[in-house]
Amino acid sequence: MENLKQELQNALKLAMRARDRDRRNAIRLLQSAIKQAEIDGRVELDDAAVRDILQKEAKKRRETISELEAAGRSAEAAAERFELALTEEFLPRQLSSDELKPIINEAIAEVGATSMKEMGRVMRVVMPKVGGLADGKAVNAMVRELLS
Repeated sequence: MENLKQELQNALKLAMRARDRDRRNAIRLLQSAIKQAEIDGRVELDDAAVRDILQKEAKKRRETISELEAAGRSAEAAAERFELALTEEFLPRQLSSDELKPIINEAIAEVGATSMKEMGRVMRVVMPKVGGLADGKAVNAMVRELLS
């Protein structure tokens, strides 16, 4: 399997050949975020680090979408949704709630949590297991639900 930076480069070439300006610009935004991280850290990023950057970019887009919708700026929110969808194409598939629930239940049993006071301990066990496969907010909400 080719690495994520190469996948982005190939997707950029396809978008340029297809004259898809929106897709081209969105991919370039992702590439610039990766390049900036490489310059800041003075290192060549591996796939895991690139995936982390893509997840941060996706999180930024989700937050921006909710802010734009709250402000009634639907056109800008639609553009951000497009960028989010494109970013998610390069990320691994997210776990569904049905897949996430057994992992959280196992962590609750492992920690011996019985109340919301132990939520932090449960989260510290769950997050490394799910890695980039689940959004922290979704995990947090499910842990709250299962502990209450």
